[in-house]
Amino acid sequence: MVLPLVAHLMVPDVVVIGCGNPNRSDDGVGPHVVARLHENGLPDHTRVFDGGTDGMSVMYRARGATHLIIVDARMPEGTPGAIFEVPGEVLEAPPKQSLNLHDFRWDHALYAGRRIYGDDFPKSVSVFLIEAASLKLGLEMSAEVVLAAENVEGRVREMIAKWCAR
Repeated sequence: MVLPLVAHLMVPDVVVIGCGNPNRSDDGVGPHVVARLHENGLPDHTRVFDGGTDGMSVMYRARGATHLIIVDARMPEGTPGAIFEVPGEVLEAPPKQSLNLHDFRWDHALYAGRRIYGDDFPKSVSVFLIEAASLKLGLEMSAEVVLAAENVEGRVREMIAKWCAR
C-alpha cells in the first residue's frame, strides 16, 4: 500500500523577550509584558523571557526560534504610551567595538545573532517599543504605559495565534 505524501507543517517556536530595567519606572515595560503573558497563560509554542538589560541573553534565547518578539521602552518624546511596531531588520545595528558587555544591546543582538547563527536565528523578528513617560528611578510605571503594555500583550497574542494557525 502506498501512502500519500503529507506536507510537513512547521510548528512555530515563538520567543518573546521583554527588555528593560524595572527599577527605572517605565523602562520596565518589557519585563512587565512578559510577566503578564505568564500570568494570563502562555500561548502554545511560546517561550517568554525577561531579558533585562542583557543584549547577549537576547541573542542566546532567540537561537533556534522561528519567530522573535522583543518588547522594550522608548525614550520619552511627548506621547507616553505610544506603541511602535517595527520589523526587527529595521532596528538591527552592528555593535560598537567595546570590551564592555553593557554596550551590547538587543539591537546589536539581532545583528550579531543573524550573522553568528545564520539559519538557526529567527527569520521573523518584530519589535514593540512603548514610549515611556519617565525613566527616573522608581518601581511604578505610568498609567499610559501600563495601558500600552496591555495592548501590546493582546497584539503579541494575536500574532502568535496567526502563526500557529498556518
